[in-house]
Amino acid sequence: MSEAAYTSSAEKSAKTKSVWTIILRRELAAYFTSPVAYIVGFLFLIYCGFRFFSIFFLMQRAELRNFFSQLPLVFSFFVPAMTMRVFAEEKRSGSIETLLTLPVTVLDVAIGKSLAAFISAVSLLVPTLFYVVACCIFGTPDAGPIIGGYAGAVLLAAAFTSIGVFSSALTKNQIIAFFVALAICISLTMIDYFAILFPGPVVSLVTFISASNHFDSISRGIIDTRDLLYFISVTALFFVLTVHTLNKSRKG
Repeated sequence: MSEAAYTSSAEKSAKTKSVWTIILRRELAAYFTSPVAYIVGFLFLIYCGFRFFSIFFLMQRAELRNFFSQLPLVFSFFVPAMTMRVFAEEKRSGSIETLLTLPVTVLDVAIGKSLAAFISAVSLLVPTLFYVVACCIFGTPDAGPIIGGYAGAVLLAAAFTSIGVFSSALTKNQIIAFFVALAICISLTMIDYFAILFPGPVVSLVTFISASNHFDSISRGIIDTRDLLYFISVTALFFVLTVHTLNKSRKG
C-alpha cells in the first residue's frame, strides 16, 4: 500500500472512524484484488472437494465428517499461505516503516491487519456450504455436528490466522513467514498423534495443547468452555506477540 494512501487514510480517520477500520478495509480490498486469494481459494476447494465427494459418491455417505476431520491439517497449510504477506511484504518493500511513523498506533495496525486476514481465511469456508446443501438434499445429516464443525472451523481459522500474522511480522521474507507459521500450526495439529511417546503425566498436557483435539470436540457438536478457552487463548497469545514484535520494529 502506498505512503500517500496510508497518509490520506490516517488523516481522514481522525475525523470519521477508527484507524483500524481503514486498515481493515484496505487490506481486504488489496487481498481480494490479488491473484493470491483466488489461487489459494481454488486449491483449497479442489482438495476439500475431492475429500468430500470421494465419500459422497464412492461410499454413498451424505456427511461432512471426513471434510471436518481433515480441516486442521488443511488449514495448517492454507492459512499460512494466506497470511505470509501481511507484514513480510511491507517489510520487504519498506512501507512498514512509513506506516509505523504515521499517526496510528501499533494496536490499530495489528487489529486491522489481523481482522482482514481472519476474514480472508473464513471466506475459504463460504463455498463449502454447498456441501451442506448437497448433504441435505441427498441425506438427513445431523445439524449439531455441522453447526459445531463450522463453529470450530471459525475458531481454528482465528487461531491459525493469529499464528500466521505473527510469523509474517517476524521477517521480511514471505517464504520464511510461511514455513514458520506452517511449523507452528502443524505442531499444534499433530502433537497428539505423538502423545504415546511422552511420559504419562505429560500426555494430558500434550492433549490439551493439541488444536485437533479441541477442534474435534467442537465439530462433534459438543461445546465445552475448555475448547473455547483454548482457541481464544491461542489467538490472543499470538496477537500479543504480534503487537510486541511491531513495537520492537517501531522502536528500532
